[in-house]
Amino acid sequence: MSLEVETRHRIGSFEIDAAFRSEGGVTALFGRSGSGKTSLINIVAGLLRPDAGRVVLDGDVIADSEKRLFTPVHRRRFGYVFQEARLFPHLSVRKNLAYGRWFAAAGKSASEFAKVVDMLGIGDLLERRPSTLSGGERQRVAVGRALLAAPRLLLMDEPLAALDEARKAEILPYLERLRDETKIPIVYVSHSVAEVARLAERVVVIDNGRVKASGAAAAILSRPAAALERREAGSLVEGVVDGHDADHNLTVVRAGECLIRIPHLVTAPGQRLRLYIAGRDVMLATAKPEGISALNILPGTIVDLSKAQEGSVDVRIDCGGNIIVARITGLSCEVLGLEPGKPVHAIIKTVALDY
Repeated sequence: MSLEVETRHRIGSFEIDAAFRSEGGVTALFGRSGSGKTSLINIVAGLLRPDAGRVVLDGDVIADSEKRLFTPVHRRRFGYVFQEARLFPHLSVRKNLAYGRWFAAAGKSASEFAKVVDMLGIGDLLERRPSTLSGGERQRVAVGRALLAAPRLLLMDEPLAALDEARKAEILPYLERLRDETKIPIVYVSHSVAEVARLAERVVVIDNGRVKASGAAAAILSRPAAALERREAGSLVEGVVDGHDADHNLTVVRAGECLIRIPHLVTAPGQRLRLYIAGRDVMLATAKPEGISALNILPGTIVDLSKAQEGSVDVRIDCGGNIIVARITGLSCEVLGLEPGKPVHAIIKTVALDY
């Protein structure tokens, strides 16, 4: 599947001039609030008709301003999951899901309904009304309704933004199953680096209506802070479960030449996962430290350093084939004499997981 988007559009004094391409999987439109992400996804959906541009899905031209072609929303066969679930309050979960099936092509069987219900873990909710569901449950039902419409493309506009941290933790594993078990391409809008790190395979950074950077998630999220908002600097490390330390309730992950210990996961060895490591959670030492509580002390070599901003420096270190970003003070950088090529040890205090 390939999605090509080129668009220009003015909304008051705000102008969108952006182009991006997706080759399937989950493509995240990432950026701060007000950067133009929702307007861009609404242009893809057909909810907003741009001043100029084109949208092409798998060679099928959905919209092209030069040819005066604009496919109506209902004929695009795109699923859309909004920030709010937007379920019909007078219908049960089962009937809300059935509404989605009404849009699917003929021949969709009951087995497809059962598959989606199982994948999203909503079997026990079928006879309940939306008002009795938690925020996370409502969003899972909204995703199910969109899937049962058999969409060619699934658009998700910050579907977790209205949820608290507990509800986000509840729904994220189901979104991972959606990514891994279906072949439906997804465009996912978010301003949360943790969500993007956990779900996306490709990231398009949107800033002030324009594409600031795009590429593989690991590459974009590990770039110097110039590519993202400065506070978001960090590293996305991909690895596999190497084994478990049952005595200490830990799981060992192999990432390149490194072994990283994380809190115990109920998963089999060989399972692939992601670790997102925020730059502010990494310390550096020029000699291997001893007598500290941190379990992950990774030897590496400095690749480059950013210019000092607001008293801090981002240092990129190659640790066994993984690029780790550490944010330290400019003073620490001077005292340690840090420079490209210098061997150091990265001390990881915490990790955010995608597994």
